[in-house]
Amino acid sequence: MSAAQVTKGTSPVQQLTVVELAQSPAGEQTGKLLADLGAHVVKVEPPGGVASRRTGPFVQGQEDPDHSLEFWAYNSSKTSRVVDAASAEERAVFASVLAGADVVILEEPEWLGALGFDLDSLQAERPDLVIVTITPFGLTGPWKDYRTSDLVALAAGGMLNSCGYDDHSIPPIRPGGNQGFQLGASFAWCALLLALIERHRTGRGQLVDVSIHEANAVSGELANPYWFYPRALVKRQTCRHAQPEPTQPAVFECADGAYVYFALILSEQKAWNSLLAWMSDLGMAADLEDPAYQDVAYRQQAFGHVQELIEVFFLIQDAETVYHEGQRRGLPIGRLNAFEDLVHDEHLDQRGFFLQMESSEGTTHPYPGLPYRFTAFETTPGAPPRLDEHAARPDGSRD
Repeated sequence: MSAAQVTKGTSPVQQLTVVELAQSPAGEQTGKLLADLGAHVVKVEPPGGVASRRTGPFVQGQEDPDHSLEFWAYNSSKTSRVVDAASAEERAVFASVLAGADVVILEEPEWLGALGFDLDSLQAERPDLVIVTITPFGLTGPWKDYRTSDLVALAAGGMLNSCGYDDHSIPPIRPGGNQGFQLGASFAWCALLLALIERHRTGRGQLVDVSIHEANAVSGELANPYWFYPRALVKRQTCRHAQPEPTQPAVFECADGAYVYFALILSEQKAWNSLLAWMSDLGMAADLEDPAYQDVAYRQQAFGHVQELIEVFFLIQDAETVYHEGQRRGLPIGRLNAFEDLVHDEHLDQRGFFLQMESSEGTTHPYPGLPYRFTAFETTPGAPPRLDEHAARPDGSRD
């Protein structure tokens, strides 16, 4: 049966009930990944809402818990239930929600304690429950009580030292997008799925201890193998992979003032000939057509001259033309897009990536969709919840 003939069913996580106690991108992203795939994720919040609701920017400048774009980004498809830990009645409500849970996502064990539970007793009472803790440094070790932020996670995990510019008088530069927290969420998501597979096989739950610090420490790209084996230290380089020695610049300005990324590997003969043919077609190959340049060693020795000709070659073309023509010729070229450019990206548009999501207020907003497609089932992210929107339903359900 072809993919087109498959009758789509329900998501494999649709029957799961997840209780989320999180307010940073690490835990919230983990819950979002489940919620967007159809799981019933109850976001338990303290009075006034989680910290992410107070983080800007805000929709149309409305600085209140229901209009934080930070919150919207990480909390689609969830339900919201405020629980006041100081109230015995509210703690009883939380206990009833927890009783029906398959998964708990937890960032701060003390938050669970304030609600009348602890990890040991919860595991004993609910041996089928999958508990995923996503903490700065893990539940054990000398730093287990230390705090973190995205910047601290990147710095302590070694990632930050590889990010920045050729000019090393400038300190390392933090990349955007909450990358430190996102790494924690990625590993938590993988670990959670493995725990669910184990539960499906044996009926047993477990405690999954995810350390954001360790997620960053294992993600140092080339820095780790270079240090562990040749004992070489990588050096940060502008818009290039950190390496022990400087590599050639790879960002080129085009005629329209936009930039493209093109890392020419001089040792790749096919790529060299493709670039040479392209430059020749536009009358820009100059002396690079000399047979001597077919020798890799010669090209590497004359790299400065090659680089100058490539710079001029890109300067006579606009970035969009360079991107598409380069890709047509099999060359790994990418246009440097700003995020605001992506809403006009024809490829994302054709794949229906951006959604017009209706908020719980009835207004419609563009929203990034899921980066994957399934032939067996369909999923569409739902709106992020207003604070305590589902208080009227004891289990926090949407309907």
